[in-house]
Amino acid sequence: MIRINLASVFVDDQAKALAFYTEVLGFAKKTDVPLGEHRWLTVVSPADPDGVELLLEPAGHPAVGPFRRALVDDGIPFTSFAVDDVRAEFERLRALGVVFTQQPLEMGAVTTAVLDDTCGNLIQIASTT
Repeated sequence: MIRINLASVFVDDQAKALAFYTEVLGFAKKTDVPLGEHRWLTVVSPADPDGVELLLEPAGHPAVGPFRRALVDDGIPFTSFAVDDVRAEFERLRALGVVFTQQPLEMGAVTTAVLDDTCGNLIQIASTT
């Protein structure tokens, strides 16, 4: 059986990303291993600390910049995170100063919103009804 145990998001600054993903979004730091000028830095959901890890991966590869700019320019989220209630999470995050490029939008049984993670990515949050 194949399982997802690690996903990644490219970030401009790992320290800034760690602060945003933990202090604002509410993830918990799982792994922090120095690797030269960068780190193997992962976060997890506090609700599932042994679940899927999100690697805050340095965006240094030359292909990353054009790829991320194209996604942001087209309004396409890099990834999606599940939440219990998009509207409540939208209000909580907006009160913390998070910028949204898409306010909560109902699409049948799914509600989504899209935020700027301050590290070069658009991130979707989604819930089902």
